[in-house]
Amino acid sequence: MPAGHNGAVTDAASSLSVTSPSADLVAEPMRSRWSPAVFATDRAVDDATIGGLLAAAAWAPSTGNTQPWAYVVTRLGTAAYDVVVDALSSGNRGWVPTAPVVIVGAVLVGEHEGRSSKGDYSYYDLGQSVAHLTLQAQAVGLHTHQFAGVDGAAVAEGLGVPDAFRVLVGIAVGYVGTDEHVAAAGEADVARHRKERVRRALAESAYDGTWGVPFGG
Repeated sequence: MPAGHNGAVTDAASSLSVTSPSADLVAEPMRSRWSPAVFATDRAVDDATIGGLLAAAAWAPSTGNTQPWAYVVTRLGTAAYDVVVDALSSGNRGWVPTAPVVIVGAVLVGEHEGRSSKGDYSYYDLGQSVAHLTLQAQAVGLHTHQFAGVDGAAVAEGLGVPDAFRVLVGIAVGYVGTDEHVAAAGEADVARHRKERVRRALAESAYDGTWGVPFGG
């Protein structure tokens, strides 16, 4: 996904232009990362590539190296994948099943095999781990789309997740859909897929020394 001179990122497969925030300051693969809503369902992701995503997630920093995350990989056409799909919210039932792989992310909330939750910091750590996973995916030509609209308790029961973990996020993984895939998608999902990528101005969230004083770098 090459970046243009104006900071726009164009995907040849889907004829999309995605605006990158502060593009001149952001390195790859963060610059081109975005969350499609139409995946190429007919393009599988091999286990070696999935293993690379999980390895990247494993090398994220964590509080006291507790690594309070766990992942369950589900693939299209399997009972495990159907467990996730059946638990999706209505807004996610259209687009999530276009991804050939859905990875379920869980956070340690109790004690498990000698590890103990670090409370809020464990949630923070899971977020860092997922970020590593998404950037690894982008670096190897895949795309990801994280989602929260899923019944975590139902997924945990269906996938056998221990009580010491809480299912917190789903991560759709695959190759971005082509124009053909987009044409077959529902109107709402196409709109989500083509939604402009924007961020708030840095002056609204990055301050210099004192809250409210915009960082000028």
